[in-house]
Amino acid sequence: MPSLGVQPLCTEQYGSRGARCYLPSPDGHLSCVGDEPGRVGWRSLKEIFMSVFLPQGYPESVSQDYLPYQIWDTVQAFASSITGALATQAVLKGVGVGDQTSTVAAATVTWILKDGTGMLGRILFAWMKGSKLDCDAKQWRLFADGLNDLAIFMEILAPAFPACFTLIVCTSGFFKCIVGVAGGATRAALTMHQARRDNMADVSAKDGSQETLVNLAGLLVSLLLIPLVTDRLQLTYALYGLFTALHLYANYRAVRAVCMETLNRARLRLALHHFLCQGWVPTPAHANPREPLLPEFQQHLRITLGAPLHLLVSSVAEFQQACEGNLRNYLIALNRKAGTVAVALRHGASSVDTIQACSHALLLETLLCQALPPGAVEEEMLQKLQRQLCGAPDGEVWAVLTETHQLLDRLFPRFLAGLVSAGWVTDRNLLGAEEWRLDWTPKDKKVL
Repeated sequence: MPSLGVQPLCTEQYGSRGARCYLPSPDGHLSCVGDEPGRVGWRSLKEIFMSVFLPQGYPESVSQDYLPYQIWDTVQAFASSITGALATQAVLKGVGVGDQTSTVAAATVTWILKDGTGMLGRILFAWMKGSKLDCDAKQWRLFADGLNDLAIFMEILAPAFPACFTLIVCTSGFFKCIVGVAGGATRAALTMHQARRDNMADVSAKDGSQETLVNLAGLLVSLLLIPLVTDRLQLTYALYGLFTALHLYANYRAVRAVCMETLNRARLRLALHHFLCQGWVPTPAHANPREPLLPEFQQHLRITLGAPLHLLVSSVAEFQQACEGNLRNYLIALNRKAGTVAVALRHGASSVDTIQACSHALLLETLLCQALPPGAVEEEMLQKLQRQLCGAPDGEVWAVLTETHQLLDRLFPRFLAGLVSAGWVTDRNLLGAEEWRLDWTPKDKKVL
């Protein structure tokens, strides 16, 4: 601590760590005064650990949900390492390790087929679902870990079915490569969310260091467990069940701890419904714990953002009705029989335009699929539009859509201001719009 009566020249601090003072010495040199001597050793160990395993500038350089997420992610990685070791033992036993009647060629062919089907699965899954992984990173993260546990279970069971062993391990390899794509992509999305100082590379590198340390601990525990479970199937199944339950629970807690400020469809649906019911927009901290992580059985419309024109209209008359009085940067069409809403975006539509278009589609979903609570915003107008949408003949739906445009024109500025004030990000979104874009001339505008 500073000497009595001596004024420090300055103080310095590394991130959020303890500060130290610089005092003038009688000989003109600077004298540094830091922590109490008894705390230096402990603080040095803590600082070494933080510098090795946590991003520089922690906790200011990462999001507030970083620590709870990483704690649960560490638990799930440890559990997955143990079950993975059990599966590896089973697969090696199945390909003939320790069996004098097995040949190296047969084992090699099995392993090549296993890896080959996995590579095929990686390509197919990335092609079919790659563009959707950013939008619902939490759900895909849970899906990946659940599928990983299923693949491990198949590998543990495979030696019990020697006639189908190759088929089972090939299917397991197929699933594991899907897990690699989904898990890696969602990890990148979550890392982007956690990095708050354009330090995504540092956050990702330290996450890798944490996972490596946990896997090393898992390997050490596995070295103790493997001799105990050899030729003891019941104990193997019991340990698999125990660590799988821990793995799934830790994964659920990890993704539930994430609080994302960007809007995907689930979070926008929650925010809009809350706004219509309560008149104010919930914060990300309020909405994220309510975001569904598992498939829902509630009725929802199938919404296509950035749809091609043929999904909206099939005639010139319908196109003119879609454009009637519409000066916005999107066109919208409702198909009640199919339960679909198609939204065409204009070239150059901004993120706010996309949020407005998706909000319009979700408003139609609310009117068609949900009961309006008493005291809702614009309650009388919403009830009127709900009756019209549910009971109007097909030929009159376009007129009702025009009225919903007018309602949204009144509501959306308040809703957007509420999103911004609540802390949601609106200059980018995760609403999953397709790449189709249209250019059209409003009906009341003359073409030169």
